[in-house]
Amino acid sequence: MNYVFGPVPSRRLGQSLGIDTIPLKTCNWNCVYCQLGRSVPLTSERREYFPRADILAEVEQVLAAHQTGEIDWVTFVGSGEPTLYSGLGWLIRQVKVLTSLPVAVITNGSLLYLPEVRDELSAADAVMPTLDAGNAWLYRQINRAGPRFTFDRLVEGLCLFRQTYPGKLWIELMLIHGMNDTEESLQELALILNHIQPDQVHITLPVRPPAEAWVRPSDETGLQRAEEILGKIVPLSIPAASEAQVVRVVDLTETILSVVTRHPMREEELLILLVRWSAEEVRAALEDLQSRHKIQTVERDGRSFWSAAAAHYPTK
Repeated sequence: MNYVFGPVPSRRLGQSLGIDTIPLKTCNWNCVYCQLGRSVPLTSERREYFPRADILAEVEQVLAAHQTGEIDWVTFVGSGEPTLYSGLGWLIRQVKVLTSLPVAVITNGSLLYLPEVRDELSAADAVMPTLDAGNAWLYRQINRAGPRFTFDRLVEGLCLFRQTYPGKLWIELMLIHGMNDTEESLQELALILNHIQPDQVHITLPVRPPAEAWVRPSDETGLQRAEEILGKIVPLSIPAASEAQVVRVVDLTETILSVVTRHPMREEELLILLVRWSAEEVRAALEDLQSRHKIQTVERDGRSFWSAAAAHYPTK
């Protein structure tokens, strides 16, 4: 499969069938915490990176191969920013013709200021944009967006989308130690969230290998501070990690490559995810992929992750 992967366990969406419409790593942001490494270079052009008919054919094939209950959500989650794919709205609507499963889009939200993007995403059952900062300076420090994607434009797009979107608007907040988990930063975020009025805020932590080695997840004190300040404004969710397993996978090597390209993982996580195979089989597949320069190991905070060989992780 070139465009569809999983289903894989999601901390927010249960068993999620992923649809990836863009090449690694196509993004207009360069977030310090991104699990896919740095965006080199930044990309701001919306276009049809892959034929939409080919993507839809894969989705139809995979949906037909799974039984009821094996997939909870169909999720557009790219190797970068999904809304850079110009056929996204068409794909969302076509997928909803194929299945009654709910459709989600995980996005940085940077293009929601565009009416056409808001219209495209309006067909999804849940949209999960990013908001990591309550002011322009911190936004630049964390998300490192391309020049035209300003903080004001981000907030404007989120507010405009909220006014007309009938589905679930779930803001994603990556909480980083010493950056956006301080009293001042969280109070500023609370003001913005009060203005947007999302249905929920999903607080997440950089548990995958961040692009920048110095990034650390917020500690228990920071999480409690966020709950106390933001919880007064909007319902919060701090999802627990899932240990669900991949189902109905035929080719082990292809599955490993597909998963770690979008979600870098530690070996022990892969062994749980791929419990249908023995540890020896999983390790042999990892060695094979590494010998063919398809995957790499990334060291972060004393832990080793498997990721796509093409992803760029600076060591300093």
